[in-house]
Amino acid sequence: MFPARRTATAATVVLATAGGLLTTATTPASAAGCTSPAYTRQFFANTTFSGTPKCTDCDSAVAESWSGAPATGLPADNFGVRWTVTRDFGSGGPFSLAVRGQDGMRVYLDGSRRIDLWKNTSSTVWRTVNLTVPPGKHTLRVDYVNWTGAAAVSFTYTPLTSATADQVKPLAPAGLAVSYDRITGRAQLTWARNKEMDLSGYRVYRRAQGAAFPATPLASTTGTSYTDSTLPVAGAAYAYEVRAYDKAGNTSYGSSDVTVTTVDRTAPAVPGGLQVTDTSEHNGLRLGWNPVAQAVSYRVYRAPGADGPFSLIGSTGEPSFRDGTGTPGVTYAYRVSAVDAAGNASAPSVVIMDRRWDDLRPPRSPG
Repeated sequence: MFPARRTATAATVVLATAGGLLTTATTPASAAGCTSPAYTRQFFANTTFSGTPKCTDCDSAVAESWSGAPATGLPADNFGVRWTVTRDFGSGGPFSLAVRGQDGMRVYLDGSRRIDLWKNTSSTVWRTVNLTVPPGKHTLRVDYVNWTGAAAVSFTYTPLTSATADQVKPLAPAGLAVSYDRITGRAQLTWARNKEMDLSGYRVYRRAQGAAFPATPLASTTGTSYTDSTLPVAGAAYAYEVRAYDKAGNTSYGSSDVTVTTVDRTAPAVPGGLQVTDTSEHNGLRLGWNPVAQAVSYRVYRAPGADGPFSLIGSTGEPSFRDGTGTPGVTYAYRVSAVDAAGNASAPSVVIMDRRWDDLRPPRSPG
């Protein structure tokens, strides 16, 4: 059963009468302004598609049934309708072309006839043809004529999506771009939509600079954008690529890579091994600790007791520091923090306590 005649999806060319005579606002197919995958539809008052179409409009699908004239100014019998669409099939692949209706039907791919049911019938006829559509843009054309009686036509083109039928990879996604927000630490990816009709979605991959992409994707999506909120904020470079996959399980090659360098908010390790190395009178009290990777300097803090409050008494680029400002004979608490090139400071080290040699004590007796 065919549906009743549908309303066109775009502005239809208007037919008007003037002085009792039909005046046709004829519009060539190229001027109809139909956006693919909508069809350009042309109505002819003959079965040879000759002369100027009586009217041209846009149609979202070929699925029509008429009990009389298909448009104002056309006869109820002996008329022709032509649908044409040019679209990008992406990587192409196997498709099924199916037509069904009464009277004459022909289907063309890039001008080559693929289905021919050109006969005046009083019953419904149909045919399905499977073929491989090459990559890129191609033009489908459906010609239908009604000689007499009921008029009905339906046409579909559908990708074959079984793994055995379709072994064609989708095209690699194009136009991948990335923007990085240094405040939130998030990377926003966008890319162009693939043209394949059997596409299922996209997989996003991320790798550290110098490493290979992992086997497991970072994320999967059916859209054309993704926000990565899991980037480590350690001042490192990361690369992204996107791969398309279809309903048959075929996966494209990766897109061109894009790279971001993250902001560094990762603190260095806590200095370890803090100890007092010298308490002599003239040099003051000297501290030492183990070097920390990524540290460019160290901050030294002192307090009157282990519970603080600690105050910054100096910084150094070496894993040692001399405190010459303490009062001799007074015990102080010390701790150290490492600082990296981005200004991130580690948590403080363990606290140690000691005092500078007290010069008020009597000298040691001779040995």
